[in-house]
Amino acid sequence: MDLLPWRLIGVGAVGAALAGWAAAQRFDRAKIEADPNHQALFTALDAPHREVTASDGTRLAARSFGPADAPTIVFAHGWTCSDEFWKLQVESLRRHRRIVLYDQRGHGKSGRAAGGDYSIEAFGRDLDSVLDAFVPVGEKALLVGHSLGAMTIAAWAKDNPEVGNRASGAVLCNTGVGDLISESLVVEGIPHRLDRLQRIVGEAILRARAPIPSFSAPISYRLIGYAVVGPCATPAQIAFCERLVLECPPGVRASVGGTLSKLDLCAGLAGLSVPTLLICGECDRLTPPVHAAQMAAKLPNLVELIEIERSGHMGPIEFPDRFNSLIEEMARSSSVAEVLVAA
Repeated sequence: MDLLPWRLIGVGAVGAALAGWAAAQRFDRAKIEADPNHQALFTALDAPHREVTASDGTRLAARSFGPADAPTIVFAHGWTCSDEFWKLQVESLRRHRRIVLYDQRGHGKSGRAAGGDYSIEAFGRDLDSVLDAFVPVGEKALLVGHSLGAMTIAAWAKDNPEVGNRASGAVLCNTGVGDLISESLVVEGIPHRLDRLQRIVGEAILRARAPIPSFSAPISYRLIGYAVVGPCATPAQIAFCERLVLECPPGVRASVGGTLSKLDLCAGLAGLSVPTLLICGECDRLTPPVHAAQMAAKLPNLVELIEIERSGHMGPIEFPDRFNSLIEEMARSSSVAEVLVAA
């Protein structure tokens, strides 16, 4: 049998697939660059980093923005992200707030974890080191955390009985503190009787060490659009979230994913005694609103639970104006409360 025709068909199919790939990439790039959100998201933050040494010797990269004598807000980003995640909050709040950002261990410009420790307790201790470096004794900061960053705040509170001496309040968004796999909506369609299979698949996704391309591609762009953001996300918002994920080292991604697969901070929420605002996304597939509802029942000083309609997991990027106003409101109310207590 002459195999030449089949070889020609195979070559033609590969060529067609590559042409389709390139066309999809050009189409995506045109939409992203035409998006009004593009410039704000893809312009790097302007402040330099300084080194903060964590309690175990891990090198953390941190920086601050805004007036040195203004009330302080400390932001903690989520898994596979970096401090650039908060750029829309920085630009909105820096005029009258002191904004402190840092890269979680292994993320962004921070060093890999000393001894390979990516436990949630280590993340909590890192936050304590950042507070020591940026918030003078006797002053307090509003703590804002997204996803892993919010879990970090809960872990910090669990191990610090004097939370009220360091924090004036907390904002926890798009997060959960336990059972992250069975409540996730990323892996849908598995019947309830196959819960064990769902957990196996979920843990495999979180712990995956396989390297992923460091450049944007039609597949990764669409995967982020499905799993991470909501239906209102713009092309530039999707692309920015994709870039954050692609820049995270595979080993760090897998190690932290392993921590998240076994996470249980429910009991630790009782230690977060300061006024706490919970924000969740209606369309969040990674930490659906059920997580926020469970947390609300355990928080000792809940201010409010707010669900953002049509928001996915990246709420501060998808709906920055809404988030910025909520953070500013919490910062203002926390400052007022501190004045009243002092009086």
